[in-house]
Amino acid sequence: MRRGKGLPYFLVLPAVLLFLLFVVAPGIYALVLSFQARKVSGGLLAAGSKVVFVGLDNYRDVFEDPELLGSVLRMLVVGVVTVTVTVGLALLFALLLDVPRTRLAKFSRLAIFLPYAVPGVIATLLWGFIYLPATSPIGGDFFGSVSVFFSVSNVAVWGAVGFNMIVIFTALRSIPPEVYEAARLDGCTEVGMALRIKVPLVRPAIAMCSLFSVLAALQLFNEPFTLRPLSNAISSEWTPLMKIYKDAFVDSDVYSAAATSIVFTVAALVVSFVAAKTVQRGTR
Repeated sequence: MRRGKGLPYFLVLPAVLLFLLFVVAPGIYALVLSFQARKVSGGLLAAGSKVVFVGLDNYRDVFEDPELLGSVLRMLVVGVVTVTVTVGLALLFALLLDVPRTRLAKFSRLAIFLPYAVPGVIATLLWGFIYLPATSPIGGDFFGSVSVFFSVSNVAVWGAVGFNMIVIFTALRSIPPEVYEAARLDGCTEVGMALRIKVPLVRPAIAMCSLFSVLAALQLFNEPFTLRPLSNAISSEWTPLMKIYKDAFVDSDVYSAAATSIVFTVAALVVSFVAAKTVQRGTR
C-alpha cells in the first residue's frame, strides 16, 4: 500500500519537470533581464557597451510608453469582438445541431469544426488573399482604420468557433432525454426548450468557452503579424505581443522586452483570474 501512494507523484513528475524547465525557468530569467540594460561606455574611438543593473527603470519606461498603451487598446477592441461573436456563434450552431429534425447534422458539425484544424498562420494567409484588393474576389476596403479590427477578428472567430461549438454541443448531448420529453408534454417548443432548458443547463460549458476565448484574445499575435505585410494599417506594434517581439528581435532590446513581458504576464494572470471568478459566479 505504501508503494502505491507514491505512484501518483511519479506519474505527474514529468509534467512538473517540463513545467519548471520550459515555463518557470524562462520566466525567472526574463525577470532577471528586466532589471538590466546595456549601456554604452568609452569615447568615440573606444566605444563599448556593458550590461548594468538599472533597477525599475525598464518598468518605468513600460508604463510611460504610449505605443504600448495603444497596442493594449487595440487588443481590447479585437478581444471584445472576438469573444462575443465566437461564443455567440458557437452557442447558436450547437443549439441548431441539437435539434432532432436537423438535416446533415454530422456533415455540418464537421464543416464548422474543420477551420479549427487549420493552422492560424495558414488561415490568416487564406483570408489575406480575400482581403487584398489585388486578389479579392469580392472587393471592399478590409484594411481601413476601423475595418481592420473586424478583418483581424474575423480570422480569429473563423478558427475558434468550431472548437467552442463542439464543447457546447457535447454538453447539450449530456442532458437526459427525459428532460426534453417532459418539456414537450407540457407543450414547450424547440425555441422554448433552447432558451429555458438547454442554455441554463450548459452555462458551465458556455462559461468555459468564454474563458478560453478571453485567454486567446490576450495572446493575439498570429493574425495581425501575418496580415501586417499586406497593409500599412497594421503596425509592427499593433498588439502587445507584437511590440515585445519587435523590441526583442528587431530592435535587439531584450531587456525592455523582458520588462514588458513580465508586466503583460502579470496583467494577463489578473485578467484571467477575474474572468474565471466572474464566470464562476455567473454559472452559480
